[in-house]
Amino acid sequence: MTNLLPGHRDNPSAPGVPAKIIRDFSKVAVAVASDNLNRLHGTRALRPYHPGKRLIGTAVTVKTRPGDNMTLHKAFARLRPGDVLVVDGGGDLQQGLVGEIMMSRAKAMGVAGFVIDGAIRDVGALEALDFPCFARGVTHRGPYKTGPGEINVPVAIDGMVVMPGDVVLGDEDGLLAFDRAVASELLALVRKQEAREADALKAIAEGRLDNPYIGVSAPSEASQ
Repeated sequence: MTNLLPGHRDNPSAPGVPAKIIRDFSKVAVAVASDNLNRLHGTRALRPYHPGKRLIGTAVTVKTRPGDNMTLHKAFARLRPGDVLVVDGGGDLQQGLVGEIMMSRAKAMGVAGFVIDGAIRDVGALEALDFPCFARGVTHRGPYKTGPGEINVPVAIDGMVVMPGDVVLGDEDGLLAFDRAVASELLALVRKQEAREADALKAIAEGRLDNPYIGVSAPSEASQ
């Protein structure tokens, strides 16, 4: 850690999320993971700007003054392959914090993606770049570069607390983060729900779905 004063902290990145956790959650739907985190966690206003791309990786966090990306540039020294840059920009939409150049550099480094609680720009180029990015909005106006900011500190992203080293998971439905320490327990619950949902879809296809919420079963062919 280079400085203890708030607004200037630059902490080392947490160890990367183990490869097994990344593999286990690589195809898990965010909605299913969210259901098993009591439906309380995850973002609401951030949207994906990378059609069809999933996001999973280790959180490297940044807290920056709204509209200023100096600390984001500094954070590149902390980024490794598989990391997700998670930026608390205060939800500000006046200045874009990242664009094509920064995302192209991150992709070349093997970074897994960006999460920006603020604005981005160069959206057309970003879609062609095929780099996972969640953001609150878009603007053509560029950022300032004067600071202050902090690296690898707890941040709040659209109401979701993200700690350095958390697992970040995103798909077309949205985005959430969780402590790697709960990954095994969460995965077991996810697998059970996936099995229940697969059974429900099979029952629908066979015309025999029970509706557990109102206690009504779909009529079988024999009763029609």
